[in-house]
Amino acid sequence: MSIKTVLFILTNAAEIGPNKRATGYFFPEVAHPVEVFEHAGIAVEYASPLGGTPPEDGYDANDPAQLAFRNSLAIRRMARSRKLSEVDVLDYDAIFFPGGLGPMVDIAADPEVKRAIARAWDAGKLVAAVCHGPAAFLDVTLADGSPLLRGRKVTSFSNEEEAGYAQADVPFLLEDALRAEGAEYASTAVWQSKVVVDGRLFTGQNPASGGPLAQAMVAALAGESA
Repeated sequence: MSIKTVLFILTNAAEIGPNKRATGYFFPEVAHPVEVFEHAGIAVEYASPLGGTPPEDGYDANDPAQLAFRNSLAIRRMARSRKLSEVDVLDYDAIFFPGGLGPMVDIAADPEVKRAIARAWDAGKLVAAVCHGPAAFLDVTLADGSPLLRGRKVTSFSNEEEAGYAQADVPFLLEDALRAEGAEYASTAVWQSKVVVDGRLFTGQNPASGGPLAQAMVAALAGESA
């Protein structure tokens, strides 16, 4: 039995918006999924548009999973993330986009990100994102010419959540953008866990959804019903 591997694709953006709010990837949205994948024996590798050390946001040392990731070999590997243009997503079983505000700056519009998603999807891979990570799916066109999002069920950080968090900093509301591309968007109460699985497309609403999203991916990678 071969070891499954998930490629995390992270932001390189360290600030966002007119007030230059410090940002990056949201720490628990990496730490919690990594904990789930490692427990399941699934390997994790890291890439980003520019390569190198992705900026971080939201670290909480009181969270055991975050503390463990902070002190892990995994975060040392992440600090040397590969440049996405030099990575072939077909070498992996799944790709995963953590959130944080950073993806709204670079991941949302990066052409290499769009190519990687389309290539992974058209090859039958799992494609996943949490919180602001689904910004990666905007403007992705598949080999048959159709938009990835059209008619697909998704979730992401909601308008209601953004209103209490970073509406003055983000360039657009992610929920609205997903709906505008024809996605069937759904959410739950603010800051509560929600995971939506539509075939091979896996999305989580917010930081609380990172671990449960990874669990759904583990089930799918094991050939179980997600």
